Amino acid sequence: MPARPSRRTLLLAAAVALTATAATACGGGGDTADGSSGRVTVRIAYQAIPNADLVVKNQRLLEKALPDADVKWVKFESGGDVNTAVIAGAVDLGLAGSSPVTKGLSAPLNIPYKVVWIHDLIGDNEALVAKPGIGSVKDLAGRKVATPFGSTAHYSLLAALTAAGVDPSSVRTVDLQPQDALAAWKRSDIDAAYVWTPTLSELAEDGEVLISSRELAEQGKPTADLGVVTDAFAAEHPEVVTAWIKAQDAAVAQARTAPDTAAKSIGAELGLPADEAKRQLSQLVLLSAEEQAGPAYLGTPGAPGGLAANLRDAALFLKGQKAVDSVPDEAVFGRALAVEELARAAK
Repeated sequence: MPARPSRRTLLLAAAVALTATAATACGGGGDTADGSSGRVTVRIAYQAIPNADLVVKNQRLLEKALPDADVKWVKFESGGDVNTAVIAGAVDLGLAGSSPVTKGLSAPLNIPYKVVWIHDLIGDNEALVAKPGIGSVKDLAGRKVATPFGSTAHYSLLAALTAAGVDPSSVRTVDLQPQDALAAWKRSDIDAAYVWTPTLSELAEDGEVLISSRELAEQGKPTADLGVVTDAFAAEHPEVVTAWIKAQDAAVAQARTAPDTAAKSIGAELGLPADEAKRQLSQLVLLSAEEQAGPAYLGTPGAPGGLAANLRDAALFLKGQKAVDSVPDEAVFGRALAVEELARAAK
C-alpha cells in the first residue's frame, strides 16, 4: 500500500488549492476577473474561540466597512495550521496563539508576518484536564496527554510540567486537535488533554482541571491569541488592515458593554446557547485598541511594548524544548509588532 499522506501534507495541499482558487477568483493581485482594477479579496483565518473575532465575523462588521472587498473567512483548528496556511500563501490575516506566532517568527519558519492585534489574553478558557483519579500535574509522569502541537496549549502544557518538576520526556504527549482529543478521551485512549473551549467544557464534565492558563500566566508564563497580517498584505492594502482593526475594536467594545448581544453572535458561530457563550467569553481578557497601544502590550511607533519580551521568553522556552532552532533577539519580535498599523487605526 502507498504511504498515507500526513495531515500536515494534506493541509498544505488544501491551502495551496485555496490560494489558486482565490487568485483565479480575483484575477490575481486583487483585480477583477476581467483584469480591471477592482475588488480586493481578503482571506481571514479564524478559529472556534469565543472572543470578539467571532462577533466581527457573525455581524459582518468588516464586510460592512469594506463593501467593495470580498471577505473570505476560513476556519482552522489551531495556530500551527494557520502558520502552514500562511506559508502556503492561502491567508492574509488570521488568528494564532502566541506560541505558534513565536514559532512563526523564529527559525526555521521565519514567516514574514506581524502581530497587528491581541484577540485575547488566555485565561480559564484553556486548561489541562485529567481523568478522575489523577489529582495533580505530577501524576502525569508515564501517562498519555493530548494537545495540538505548536499551539499555546502545547506551550502551556510544557510549562506546567516543568513547573511541577515533571520531565516532559516522561510524558507520552500526542498531537491531537481539540475535537480529536475529545474523541480519544471518550475512548479512554488518553489520560489527560490540554485544550481550549468549547472542547475544554466537554472534557471538564467528567474530568478534573489540574491547572489553567490563567494560573500559568500568574506564574510568569502568559499566553494570548494574536491577530497576524502578512507583511505583503499590510504593505499593499493598509486600508483593509485599518478597517479590520477598527472592526475588532468595535467588537471588543460590544463584548464589554453589551455582552448579551456579543454572546448571541458567538453562540451562533459555535453552536452554543447564548448563556454558555457568555460564560466562555467571560473567561478571556479582551483589550481595546487604546489598551493594546500601551507599554505592556503592542506599544507605539518607536516604543515596542512588552509583548516583544513575552514572545522572546516563549522562544527561549521553546528552544529548550527543541521546538525552535534558535531564539531571535528581542528586537526581531519588536519589529514584528504592527504598532504603526495600530496607531493609524486609532486616528
